[in-house]
Amino acid sequence: MNKVTLNLPEKLHLLLRNRADAAGMRFDAYLLDLIEQHLDDMTDLAAAEAALGRLNKGEDKVLTAEEFWRGLDD
Repeated sequence: MNKVTLNLPEKLHLLLRNRADAAGMRFDAYLLDLIEQHLDDMTDLAAAEAALGRLNKGEDKVLTAEEFWRGLDD
């Protein structure tokens, strides 16, 4: 595993340390989890923005629940 050094402001460091302690996690594991969650969120956001772009361009269509379920019966 690669190592990274971060210079955190003291206030942020204490906040993160307290949250890691409250979660019962090691500090480094807590930071890694936060980074992974953020990357997942950014991936989801990019997919949502792309889908919205397709909707705005008329490339995709929003279906009602009835249209969706009717389409599965075809």
